[in-house]
Amino acid sequence: MSLRALKPAHLRLIQEIARHGQLQMAAESLAMTQPAASRMLAEAERRIGAPLFHRQPKGMEPTEIGTTVLRRARVILREMASIEADVRALRGGYAGSVRVGAVTGPAISYLVSAIRRIKEESPGADITVDVMPSRELLMQLGAGDMDFVLGRILPEFDSDSFNILPMSDEKVALMARADHPLARARLVTLTELVGQEWIMQQRGSPIREATLAAFASVGLSEPDNIVNSPSLLLTIAYLAQTDAITPVSREVAELLIQPPVGAGFTIIPTPQPIQVSPYFLLDLKRRPLSPLAKRLRDTVAQMSGSPIRNAAAL
Repeated sequence: MSLRALKPAHLRLIQEIARHGQLQMAAESLAMTQPAASRMLAEAERRIGAPLFHRQPKGMEPTEIGTTVLRRARVILREMASIEADVRALRGGYAGSVRVGAVTGPAISYLVSAIRRIKEESPGADITVDVMPSRELLMQLGAGDMDFVLGRILPEFDSDSFNILPMSDEKVALMARADHPLARARLVTLTELVGQEWIMQQRGSPIREATLAAFASVGLSEPDNIVNSPSLLLTIAYLAQTDAITPVSREVAELLIQPPVGAGFTIIPTPQPIQVSPYFLLDLKRRPLSPLAKRLRDTVAQMSGSPIRNAAAL
C-alpha cells in the first residue's frame, strides 16, 4: 500500500464516483473519458491495496475501506480548496471563503452582526452559515467541514481538540401568539402552564430539556399535550393557528416579536427564569484558520463581551 502516491486527481475521482454512483457520470463531471477514469480508479485501488467501490448493476457504492478513504479525501480536498481560495484572495483582493455553524441563539445574537461587519469591509467574502444542534456542529467541526462553531461541548467529544472561548448562557422564552388567553397576565406560574398545549423540539434538545427541568424543579411532571418538531417554521405556523406555547431561545422570540418582523407573537411571563447550559466559540487546534475565518471569529469574540479577547488566549 502506498497512500503517499495518491494525487489530488485520484481523490477528486473517488469523491465524484461516490457522489454520482456511476463511473461515466463521474468522468464527465471531471472532463475525462470513461476509460481514463477507469484506469485512474484502478491505479488508486492498486496503490491503496483494496477495492474502493462495489461494482453493482445499478451503480457503484463505496466499500468499507472506500468510505474511510472518501471521508479523508473530502477533508483534504476542502483544505486544498481553502488554499486556492486564500491565494486568489491575496492576488485578487478578495477575502476567500469561510463556513461556520451555530446553535440558534448565538446565530442571531452574534453571527448576524459579525457577518454584516465583515461584508461591509469585504463584499466578496464567501460566508456560509449552518444552524443545527451542538452534536452535529461538533461532528462537522471535527471532520474539518466547518472553520468554527458556536455550540455546547458534549461529553462524548474530546475538549482538548478545541480552542475554547466561553460565550454566554442561552435564555429560554415561552412564546405564544399575541392574543393567547394567557398573554395579558402579569405572571404565569408553571402550574398554570403545565396543562397548556405545547409544541417543542425533539427530546434531548437543550431548550426542551431545560424547560422540562423547570417543571420538575417545582414538583411538576412534564406536560401531557406536546407536539414534537425540530422545525422552527412549522412551530411558527402551529403557534399562529392554536393556543400552543413553545420554548425558544430569547433571541428567536425577540426577533419574531419586535419590529421589523412583528409576527404577532408574545412572551408568556414566568416567575422563574429558564436557562440552557453555556455555549462556546470553538475551533480546532490542529487546523489553523484562514485569514477570513480568523477575522470573523475575532469579530464574534469582540462582540461577545468575553474577557478572553486575543487570539493567543484562544
